[in-house]
Amino acid sequence: MKFMSFNTQHCLNYIERQIDFEVMAKAIRDTGADIVGLNEMRGAGVDPEYTAQTEKLAELTGLKYYAFAKAIDVPNGGPYGNAILSRYPIDEVTVTHVPDPAPKAGVTYETRCLLKVRTGGFTVCVIHFGLDIDEQKNAVATVLSCIEDERCVLMGDFNVIPENPVLLPIRARMRDTAELFPAPRLSFPSDAPRCKIDYIFASRDLHVLSADIPAVVASDHRPHIAEIIE
Repeated sequence: MKFMSFNTQHCLNYIERQIDFEVMAKAIRDTGADIVGLNEMRGAGVDPEYTAQTEKLAELTGLKYYAFAKAIDVPNGGPYGNAILSRYPIDEVTVTHVPDPAPKAGVTYETRCLLKVRTGGFTVCVIHFGLDIDEQKNAVATVLSCIEDERCVLMGDFNVIPENPVLLPIRARMRDTAELFPAPRLSFPSDAPRCKIDYIFASRDLHVLSADIPAVVASDHRPHIAEIIE
């Protein structure tokens, strides 16, 4: 089964600087992904640009099963968060919010969430880490409370590079599919990437066949893909 992690930047075409569902859908279709974790997705809201983006991508990709998890309501905009598209029915949808850290002078937090579903025989978790180290530590704690040790895949934009020690507790329980990259791969920004901040982790009972970050310029992030079997 092929998994894909993709921060869509609310479906904003990185080159044209306008919302472009077709370019995002093409990026997904071209990978042949069966299950896709999406970050920075909008839901229908008061702003006309806040539409049901998850449903639209489900329609355009043919991945007809989907779930959206609201992390925040953007003032005068609408819901914003993570989503999953799947070729398979989705069951047991849960949304866990990452606790905001204690206030710090000069630091503004954006509340994050973890979306967890059962689909295709897997438990799939999608998360988007914050930028502050305390946000990231809280995100890791949330991940550890939600992931499972069998048939579990975790993916998303973690906003940290692979060497960051904040990831060590996750690495202790899951395998980073990037170990299967044919050569080093970076994911951000998509046109001239300088770092890898997007991930797909798999529970250690699963077998990872391959992984890659294809040179796709659709959003500001390149997609991360991995082929995983039991």
